[in-house]
Amino acid sequence: DLFAVVEPILPSLQEDGIAVWVLGSGPYPPGVVALQELLDAASQELEPEDAWQPEDMNDTCLYIFTSGTTGLPKAARVSHLKSIMCLSFYELVGASSRDVIYLALPLYHMAGSL
Repeated sequence: DLFAVVEPILPSLQEDGIAVWVLGSGPYPPGVVALQELLDAASQELEPEDAWQPEDMNDTCLYIFTSGTTGLPKAARVSHLKSIMCLSFYELVGASSRDVIYLALPLYHMAGSL
């Protein structure tokens, strides 16, 4: 829904080597990655465990973006172990896919995004 906002600056993003991924129906300009097409084409079969299991649980799993102390966005590294620890909270409280969880924190805050 927000691609129209990004589209006018797309050439400058691509010049800077920034990849633009979009989830939704296209068509999109060349160089834009349409994730829905990739998801639709993806296999339902799981890859072998050695292809997706991290070698070290302290390796980076994902980055979140936070305002930090300066108010400017910055990337914060989240390890595989930290991600699993956050997910275990739902197991601890007995949450299921039928539950609705309301977040008071912004999604860029780790506790809100995970």
